[in-house]
Formats: sequence, structure tokens, C-alpha cells
Amino acid sequence: MQTSADRQDRHHYPAHWEADVVLRDGGTARIRPITVDDADRLVSFYEQVSDESKYYRFFAPYPRLSAKDVHRFTHHDFVDRVGLAATIGGEFIATVRYDRIGAAGLPAPAPADEAEVAFLVQDAHQGRGVASALLEHIAAVARERGIRRFAAEVLPANTKMIKVFTDAGYTQQRSFEDGVVRLEFDLEPTDRSVAVQHAREQRAEARSVRRLLAPGSVAVVGVGRAPGGVGRSLLGNLRAAGYPGPLHAVNKAFPADLKEIDGVPAYRSVRDIDGHVDLAVVAVPAEHVPAAVAECGESGVQGLVVLSAGYAESGPEGRERQRALVRAARAYGMRIIGPNAFGIINTAPGVRLNASLAPEPPRPGRIGLFAQSGAIGIALLSRLHRRGGGVTGVTGVSTFVSAGNRADVSGNDVLQYWYDDPDTDVVLMYLESIGNPRKFTRLARRTAAAKPLVVVQGTGTAPPGHAVRATRLPHATVSALLRQAGVIRVDTITELVDAGLLLARQPLPAGPRVAILGNSESLGVLTYDRCLAEGLRPGRPVDLTTGATPEDFHRALAAALADDTCDSVVVTAIPAIGEGSPGDAELAEALRSAAAAVPGKPVLVVHVELGGLAEALSAATSTAPGAADKAPATGSGTPPFRPAARPSTALPDRPATGAGTGAVRPPHGSPPEGTHLIPAYPAAERAVRALSEAVKYAQWRREAADPGRVPEFDDIDEKGAARLIGELLARGQGLTLSAAQTGRLLGAYGIPVRRALPAPTPDTAAEAARALGYPVALKATAPHLRHRADLGGVRLDLADEEQLLRAYAELTELFGQPEEVRPVVQAMAPRGVDTVVRAVIDPAAGAVLSFGLAGAASQLLGDMAHRLIPVTDREATSLVRSIRTAPLLFGWRGSTPVDTPALEELLLRVSRLVDDHPEVVAVTLEPVVVAPHGVSVLGASVRLAPPPARDDLGPRTMPVY
Repeated sequence: MQTSADRQDRHHYPAHWEADVVLRDGGTARIRPITVDDADRLVSFYEQVSDESKYYRFFAPYPRLSAKDVHRFTHHDFVDRVGLAATIGGEFIATVRYDRIGAAGLPAPAPADEAEVAFLVQDAHQGRGVASALLEHIAAVARERGIRRFAAEVLPANTKMIKVFTDAGYTQQRSFEDGVVRLEFDLEPTDRSVAVQHAREQRAEARSVRRLLAPGSVAVVGVGRAPGGVGRSLLGNLRAAGYPGPLHAVNKAFPADLKEIDGVPAYRSVRDIDGHVDLAVVAVPAEHVPAAVAECGESGVQGLVVLSAGYAESGPEGRERQRALVRAARAYGMRIIGPNAFGIINTAPGVRLNASLAPEPPRPGRIGLFAQSGAIGIALLSRLHRRGGGVTGVTGVSTFVSAGNRADVSGNDVLQYWYDDPDTDVVLMYLESIGNPRKFTRLARRTAAAKPLVVVQGTGTAPPGHAVRATRLPHATVSALLRQAGVIRVDTITELVDAGLLLARQPLPAGPRVAILGNSESLGVLTYDRCLAEGLRPGRPVDLTTGATPEDFHRALAAALADDTCDSVVVTAIPAIGEGSPGDAELAEALRSAAAAVPGKPVLVVHVELGGLAEALSAATSTAPGAADKAPATGSGTPPFRPAARPSTALPDRPATGAGTGAVRPPHGSPPEGTHLIPAYPAAERAVRALSEAVKYAQWRREAADPGRVPEFDDIDEKGAARLIGELLARGQGLTLSAAQTGRLLGAYGIPVRRALPAPTPDTAAEAARALGYPVALKATAPHLRHRADLGGVRLDLADEEQLLRAYAELTELFGQPEEVRPVVQAMAPRGVDTVVRAVIDPAAGAVLSFGLAGAASQLLGDMAHRLIPVTDREATSLVRSIRTAPLLFGWRGSTPVDTPALEELLLRVSRLVDDHPEVVAVTLEPVVVAPHGVSVLGASVRLAPPPARDDLGPRTMPVY
């Protein structure tokens, strides 16, 4: 964009300042620097601003810009004078600029660190959050250029602009002089400014998705003239779902005299449609999509669902085509789902939108469903829709999004929408990859605190066509971080649906104690064993025998729910034999009525060859809405069971009821709120796994209410560490510290490292031992031998010089010359458990603290626990207890428990070091010996480097293309 006319500018055009943003109403705009080529755009923009807005900007009537004004406002050096514009369709809708000033308030060069800032927003776009977005971006630019403070003069009547500044969350000072309000504020992000930014981001992104999922009118671009085809099928799905808004069919090949198709008005172009179109579903070949996007943009369409394939999934050429598609759509302020999408569904009564390729929409319900893959989306919808032969479909779907290549709208955007969507109680997501783990983790933590979030996470790379930082963390580490954020991580779509259906209609369990009852002793034992395997605490199964009646099930379930030592109940059921055997509907009613009396505890059913029972449990035929609110809290008030009437017999080829069981199939929709719907599983392991995930999630919810605090340590020398880091980094871009430098830096944070003296010869080894004092350890530090006691590279408890020299000779004889072995001598530490502590800054996920036991066995098993930095005291406690080998720290099999509080303090100190100094990009403490009293760090390494940029602290932006 820069031309030869910019020669007076001191810096090249800063392309990295360009960004796409989502505005308050869900539309999009592009923010970019203003250049000399924008003179005509600036004049046109100014002509569309009202006289009142011009007066507020210049404090006097200012009907037009002079040539001098235009030159001033378009010529910037991008250091002391910077201007940014928000654009839609290439035209300005708002501008902001700053001018660096000195102490006297006059223009001044660096190192002056204050600047005056001023905005102008076109009246038609005021109230859309444009100024707030521009303030975030101009503040980030100013910080980059060494400006630490903004000043703004505003007329008292300009309340909108005053509110923009005061609501931003920065530390401010306000004064009033000569009829003008002067605002001054520091640009350093504060907790409040970051919170404000995140809240605005959530509202904007949620509204942008809401505009797609609840459009007032829909156009399908690419409706074929003949039956069949993607466009024609999708139009039929929209009509069949009962979409209440205006529908339009578009195809440039329609005959000029064709007025409608399938009862829907037909047009050759979106431009020909009378009235506004909110959503366009594009189903044309990829080469025709650009023209369709241009038509939609020029016609004011708000969003697109692009079903067309042939984009990033097809290779480099398709990737460039995808990027061009997104740039074109954003230029008009439109958001895109897709391309290569399966579509979207919204079952809300007032919307009834099936803009997808699913011929039959799911039943309305409380589950939000996101899938990147169309095939996975079909499988998930099928599982939720199916009523028999699997888990009972106790609830349907509120909204469904299959994002395809997710070139624009991603899982993060949809998560923002579901966070405060009153129609969604549970969120299920199938993610082939996570493009922005840091943001997803932040959003997931907030969402999980309000409603369950269940995720199947693939091992894929970044979304094709996206310019995002790739994480270097192992898949298992990312999964652990998601669990820390409250995400219910499962491995298959079957587990995804199993957990989702339990969470959608049953309360969260108060603990891990499980009661088991049923009419099959063997199935009860199998359930008991699975509970133990999943870490639950099952009680002894209650066998009701195969002759159990519905009344028996009712009494047993009521008694189990009334028991204060029980947190949840699993009911097992197999077919009964004999003429008096209970019907599925009667048994379902018995279980439902007992569960309704104690609504605070979850109930699950494991059935074998009782598909009719599963069907009947999902058919809420007796429990009235509001029963949950009226029911007693304990089983003492359990109402007596009244058997349901025997159903009439239906002909085999024309069943009158679900699965021929007599269960009345409910109407197409979710049962009333307050209905006690019990999920039924065809296998014990599936039910218990879902219950286990619910127990762990409930525990996370309780702990998240009090996440703990990041403690202060009086002996930390933060400034001294900063000086040392600055001195060391001045020598190079990245370096691994020497042992002495590592000791100094860690020592500044109260982390002493035991000295290890080099021993290149037997004599120096003896001399080192005398200096340290016996007993000592002799260690090989060559890379292939370091921390490998199992290979014989470590000799411990050498009590005197004779033992030391003998060990030295054995070591060199076994592994080679001293220069190959690199032996060191170290004073013996108190006996304890060897552990390892690591911290690393990942460019995508952020700073991560890891802990595990040292040794080859733990490495092979991947037994490491992880937490995001900064770590609180409660998180440090849970980190130590999260590994599978944690019992070794707490007196396993009669061993002496070690000092875990000292270990937790060490973890907190490492966390503080990395959080205070992002230049510390890697820390490894290995081994850390945790003794009954205290810890000893025997080995340490630290790497410094310029920290990776943190996009979560910068202004709001959409993914870059």
C-alpha cells in the first residue's frame, strides 16, 4: 500500500498493525494504518460525518477538511504520528490518530512517552463499538513505539467519547479546564482493562454467531433447477424444518421468467431480492463463490455458510482461494462458516433453522454441538437422534455447527455464543485440532464454570490455511491443560454422547460414592468392578433377583437415593422371564417416580437387551413440569409407586408405540423442564465412564469456586533477577545458562541448587570431595548418561576417598574417558523420592509448569502432570497429587511420607520465576529429591530467550490471512 509519495515517512508501512475485528453488533471491520494514498477516502469519509460530530472533534464548526488538513491526517511517520482507520468495503467508517508530545504539550520526538489521541466515527456506525476497538489497537501501537501515556481533550457534551475512555479499564486521571475535559491514562494493561477487553470480545463474537444461527431471512445460492443437488436439497431441508422467515432461491442460470421453485421465490442474483437478507448459504462450485460473495456483500448480507469444497483441504491452490474468500467476506463485514461446511441447525421454536445437509434435524433440546468434520457431525446427530439400541436420547440439540475448514468462525467463536445462551445447558465439541490453545483454554475455563463442556480432541495440526502459532506441546500435555480448565476430555464420539446425555438431564454428583442395584448379580458385579477401575467408590451391589417387580425397583432406588452415604445410583436391568414379568413402561415409570422424589442425585440405567426400557425412560409420560422444585429433598417423602396401565398390543408390522414396548413416543421435541429423564446405557463400562467424568467435573466446579492464590515470597529478588537476565540476554538472542549463572538466577527466587564440582581427573574428584565433605555422589553428566542411574552412571554414598577413587575407575572403565563421561562430585542429599520439575513457554499455549517422578519408568508411561502458569497454591497441591505415582510421596506400602509442602513451595517459586520473567523460556530441575524434611535440587538448567509475543494481551483481532 505504500508508494513513492511516502518518502518523508521514517518507517516502512507497518503491515503487522493491520487486523480484522468483530464489532459490538457482530459485524466485522478492518483496522489498518492510514497512508498518503487514503486522501480521497478521508475526504469522502469526512463528508458523511454530521456537523455535530465534527464539532465534537475540532471544538468548532468545521464543515470540510482543507488540503493542509488532508495532508496532515494522511502523512505519518508511524512513530511520533500515527493514524489508524476502521474500514468496511474499503471505505473509512472511523479514524483515530495520536501525536507524540513533550512535557509542555507540544509535538516532541522520542524519548517523550506521552501522546494526544483523537477519534472520529461516522454517525451511521456510532454505537457499534468501533471507537473501543480502535482504542485497543492505537494503544498497542503506542506501546510498541515507546509511548506509555495518552491524553485526550473532550467537550463535556461528548459523553459517548468520554465513556469510551472511562470504560476502557486503564488507570486514569480527569481534570476540567477552560470548558474542556482532559483525560490522561496509562497504557499499561491492567487486570480491569484486560477483563473489559475479554468481556467485549465475548459479547461481540457471541453476537456475530447469533446473527448466523438466528437469521431473519435466508437465501440459498446455488439452488438447482432439477431435483437433487446440494442447493436444492438444502432448500428442502429449510422448508421441512419449518423455518418461519423469508426464504429465497438464487441461481444465475434460472430462466428470466422463473418466479419460484418449490414454493420459494426464485432470483438470478442476490441483488434482485426485495428486502434484506441476513444469511446466505452458498452451494456453488468454488470458482463461482467469489462472485456470489461480492453479490452478498454489496446487498448487505450479514453472514455466509459456504458448503462449497475445493479450498484449503485440497492443497496450496485451494489454501490461497480460501484466504481470498475470507478477505473478501471481511471486507464487507460478513462472517463465514466454512468453507467445506456441513451446515448449521437451530431448533429454537422461533427459528427452526436447518441450513445443513442433514435431511432430518435432531429433536430440540439443550445440547450445543460443534464438529469440524461433516462426517463426524452426521455421526453425532445420528447418535443424538436415535432413540433405541443405544443411549437413551434424553435430550436433543439446541444448536449445531459444522464449521468445515473453519476459515473464519471457529470453535472459539461458537463457545463464546454458548457461554451465555439460555437455550444450551451442555456443550459437546469434536475438535480435530485447536488453532489457539491459549484462547480456547481461557474460554473453556469460563464456560465450564457455567455449564459442562465435553470435548473429543484430535491430534491434527493447525487448521489448513490459518496463520496461527503451532504448539510444541505433546498431545497429552494439551489434554491435561484442557482438563485443568474444566473441560471433560473424552476419547471417542461415543463417550462424547454418553457424557453429554448424562449431564444434560441429571444433576452433578456430590461425590464419588455409587450405589448399585438391579436384577442381575453378574451385571451388578461388572458395574462394581468398572466403578473401581474409574476411581469411584461403589457400595456392595444390591441384587433384587430376576423376579424383581417394578415395585421392588422403586423401593430399592428410593432407599438408595435416601441414603446419605450415596452420591449417585446405577440401576442394572436384564429381561425378566415369565408371564408376570414387568413391562418396560412400568419399570421406567417405577424408576422415574423414585428418582423424582430425590432430584439432587443422578440416576443411570444399564440395560441388556431392553431397548424398550431405554425408549420408555425417554418418554416423559407422567412426571409433570416443576416436579424437581416440589419434590422432597430425601427419600422420606417418596410417593408410593402406582403402576402404569398395560399398553394395548400392536400389530408387529405396524407398531403403535416406540420399539413395540408400550412407551408413548413423545412429540418431536424435548420433554418439559423439570422432567426426570434417566439415561440408559447398553453397557456398564459406558455408563460408569460417563458417571466418572461427571464426578470429576463436579469436583472441578467445587474447586474452581475457590481457585486459591499466587503467594508472595519475601525472599524473592525480582529486580536482581531482571538485571541478571538483561545482562545475559545482551550477549545473544538465546542461550543456555552455565551452572553458575543458573545458580545465581534460581537463588534470586529462593531455589538453592546443590553444588556439583567438575572432576576431570581422579585427583580433582578427591579434592572436590574434601571441599564438599563426605559422603558424596559421583555422577556422569554426559548427555546420554545424565539422569540415568539405571545405566550405572551415578554412584551414591561414597563415604571416603578410597570408595570415591574406586567408583571413578569403574565409571571411566565402563563408559570411556573422563572427557566423554564428564564426571562431577556432589555432596549427598537426604534420602527421599526423586522428582523432576519443568517449566516451558509454548508459543501457542503459554507458560506451562510440569511435575513428575524422575526415572525411565515415569518417562515411558508419560506420568507427568501439568498446570498453566501462574500456579496458585491450590493448583500446586493438586499438581503434586495428579500423577499416577503420587502414592510414593505419601507413604506407599509403609514408606516414610516426604515433605510435600516443601515440594509445593518449590513449584510455586518456579512458577513465579517464569511468570515474572517471560525471558525464562525453559527451566528444568532434575532430580529434585523430596525428603521427609525439605527438598534438594541436585541438577538445574535454564534457557533464556526473547519471549514470544503474547496475543492474549494485545488488542482483539481475528485470525490473520
